[in-house]
Amino acid sequence: MPGTTRNLFVLGAILTVLLGCAAAPVTTPENPSSIGVATMSADGTITLQLRAEGAGGTIGDAVFVYKPGDKMYAEIKRHIGDIKPGETKPVPPWPPAPSH
Repeated sequence: MPGTTRNLFVLGAILTVLLGCAAAPVTTPENPSSIGVATMSADGTITLQLRAEGAGGTIGDAVFVYKPGDKMYAEIKRHIGDIKPGETKPVPPWPPAPSH
């Protein structure tokens, strides 16, 4: 599905910018404690509003919507932790990808 592929590509690009940000507990522009917010609607749909900031003032904003049953839904829900319909929570950075 082209939309899903594009969403995964954009999410991957955002995560690539933020890869080094997951380990340290101090919040700085280079090391945020949150990369955005997740909101769960009444039907269980999770909407992620994410931001990546890079060198030279580069900023990227993205919105991703995951409905129950979507391929990435369980992984996204596991990453953001306990969330209930009507709640909004911060989204922590993803851990760095393993080196090959």
